[in-house]
Amino acid sequence: MSALVIFLIAIVCLALGYVFYGAWLAKQWGVDPNRETPAHTSYDGKDFVPANPAVLMGHHFSSIAGAGPINGPILASVFGWVPVFLWCVLGGIFFGGMHDFGALFASIRHNGGSLGEVIEDSMGDKAKNLFIIFALAVLILVIASFTAVVAGTFASVDPSAANYTANGATAMTSILFIVIAAIFGFFVYRKNAPVGPATIVGIIGIIAIVFIGQLVGLHFGRTFWVLFIAVYVTVASLLPVWILLQPRDYLSSFLLYGMMILAAISIVGGTFTGAATVEIPAVVPEKVSTIFPTLFITVACGACSGFHSLISSGTTSKQINNEKDARLIGYGSMIVESALGIIALIAVGVVFSRSAQGGGSDYTTPPAAFAGGIATMFKSFAGEKSYGTIYNLFTLAVSVFALTSLDSATRLCRYLFGELLTPEGKTYEDLTGARKFFATPIVSTLIMVIIGCGMGFLNLTQIWGVFGAANQLLAGIAMLAVCTWLGKIGRNNKMFYFPMVFMLLATITSLCMTIIGKVKVIGGGGAVWGDWYVAIWSTLLVVLAVILAVTAVKTLAGQAKKKA
Repeated sequence: MSALVIFLIAIVCLALGYVFYGAWLAKQWGVDPNRETPAHTSYDGKDFVPANPAVLMGHHFSSIAGAGPINGPILASVFGWVPVFLWCVLGGIFFGGMHDFGALFASIRHNGGSLGEVIEDSMGDKAKNLFIIFALAVLILVIASFTAVVAGTFASVDPSAANYTANGATAMTSILFIVIAAIFGFFVYRKNAPVGPATIVGIIGIIAIVFIGQLVGLHFGRTFWVLFIAVYVTVASLLPVWILLQPRDYLSSFLLYGMMILAAISIVGGTFTGAATVEIPAVVPEKVSTIFPTLFITVACGACSGFHSLISSGTTSKQINNEKDARLIGYGSMIVESALGIIALIAVGVVFSRSAQGGGSDYTTPPAAFAGGIATMFKSFAGEKSYGTIYNLFTLAVSVFALTSLDSATRLCRYLFGELLTPEGKTYEDLTGARKFFATPIVSTLIMVIIGCGMGFLNLTQIWGVFGAANQLLAGIAMLAVCTWLGKIGRNNKMFYFPMVFMLLATITSLCMTIIGKVKVIGGGGAVWGDWYVAIWSTLLVVLAVILAVTAVKTLAGQAKKKA
């Protein structure tokens, strides 16, 4: 199948979804450009800071992207390209885009509070606390998953290994990227440097550090990088947003845009050389029976992701300058992410027979297959020497987005810990005893980092299996939260009914299948501690989700009775 045809159809459908469905949602929910946002009403110079829409779009997209829209569609390619294509496109338009936009808008209307605050408004304090516990459990999995991805991308200790040079280059470039972002933030936010010229200098700097990374790599083992990530996300999540979060995410968005432009050029150029051909079968017959629920869990961020609702209602809602920007940043970012998922599908399709998904051994991880597929198409018309540069650039992009998601997730943990332990109208400084100790920002941050990064030592497959289901389950819960709130204020919420029920059914089914499988392994006496971890974590998530779902159904039923 022609990669260009797949790409063009996806882009047209996604663009139409943004223009028409996104605009309809904004009208139905009552987005008001004349209403002040929390960034202005609660400005504190640290977390509540109004941001330029382009800068905030960069932060939001970089945070939600992570490694998800690359890993998910590539892992799901074993089902065939058609199921993955349809779920990325239709899921992005009618599930993920609406979910992200809705969570952002609801949070804006609750003074930048988490979805826990939204749930409290419509379902009560008990439901709020259950949601926050559920969200913290998912964030631990996010930290663990992306720690494993980044550490695996950076680790290089054997000079004879095929990935030794590429991983060392990616590590060096990623560290230098953090330095450039901090310098950019200092000059723009403290020295009032114009954003335009500063952006040009920043982009030149990014190009320079890519070449520096290829010349001078950092070569350390996986353990070192896991520990480094733990220290980095702890510091980064405690800093004011203007120092690192806003400038780094803004600059990394240009890396993303450049990556997607290069991918589009590679697909078009590869079409003329014959290299842009998707090798994946349209549908794999023996996998059809397992498409539900597995496909909808595996694709994850390429179509719909609960983690996005935490970003929308965590960092983004505290920085949005005007409500009218919510559609662009919330719905629009998800549409771009679905497009990235399609690019990842095309990339693995080009090298499918040489990837782990197709039974090959040249590209053993999704990031490697992603970078290798694009580089293969690019070199077909630009020459063999271009392969290394393109491969390293795309591997860098994956690590940058994963790092972005990591410290955003850690910052969100701090916010949620505060909401869980601190009564409304008070700060952690007003508390006493153990409650004050655990609500202290540095303590709550360290707790989550130690647990999450500690789990990052696990095999990625073990973590990703639970993360996918937990993440999608959170999406269903987030839709419940927004749906019940919209019902309370008298706005149209019917567009949430099918997506939220579908996501809850798919994810709870998947988790129950996992629990049954692990119980059999444990009962047979062949379990390792990872099997216990998966079984316990999955059971906890199912119990919390069922309680929240039952509470939401009762709330919606009560709202319907009042209308009648």
